[in-house]
Amino acid sequence: MHIHFIQHEIFEAPGAYLEWATQRGYNVTFSKIYEGHSLPDNVEDLDMLIVMGGPQSPDTTKEECPYFDGAAEIAFIQRFIAQGRAVVGVCLGAQLIGEALGARFDHSPEKEIGVFPITLTKVGLGDVKINHFGTSLAVGHWHNDMPGLTTESRVLAESEGCPRQIIAFGDLIYGFQCHMEFTPEVIALLIEEELDFLTNNNGYPYVQKPNEIRCYNYTEMNDKLFVFLDKLSEEYKKHSSYI
Repeated sequence: MHIHFIQHEIFEAPGAYLEWATQRGYNVTFSKIYEGHSLPDNVEDLDMLIVMGGPQSPDTTKEECPYFDGAAEIAFIQRFIAQGRAVVGVCLGAQLIGEALGARFDHSPEKEIGVFPITLTKVGLGDVKINHFGTSLAVGHWHNDMPGLTTESRVLAESEGCPRQIIAFGDLIYGFQCHMEFTPEVIALLIEEELDFLTNNNGYPYVQKPNEIRCYNYTEMNDKLFVFLDKLSEEYKKHSSYI
């Protein structure tokens, strides 16, 4: 398997997604947008695309962020989907997948930062790739927005602060508004970036203090993410010419 990551910021690191790929011995490549990396010229040699999060929105302009080209990423995701490859989007990445399929992203009802439970919907409990999450699972959050929905998409999980936490856009296409990839190392980077806001927040009910976020054990959510990725990989192999 060849896994390609699009990473938008150093502090939006792939964490457990990269650990999974490394543990499985998969080939891993990166487009580190914040370092000026280009997107791959072709997708034929890639099996799975994982698009990470970032403080940008899909409609962030070049004037607002010179190294982010939302239109180019959306076009690349469309090419990837058209080739029948597996695609996973995290936060901004999930929103970009929705945009690639014609679904406009939206603002979440609540800003969520920290660890809060998601609840699987009835459809989610019937999805064989994520039903091992159980009815409810504590996961990481760090967002303001959420993905749009297509007529074919299925909402698999929600939270008190956001009705679109996990979305299946297709059998091989999943969007995670939540962050199951968090590790202590990733959390340290994010907290450093947002320390002033987190320390002085008084008005957001779903935003935790830095120490609360640091103290959480992320192992369970990481392990469940690994199982999801293994299931997704197996389905991809069944439905592709992968050898």
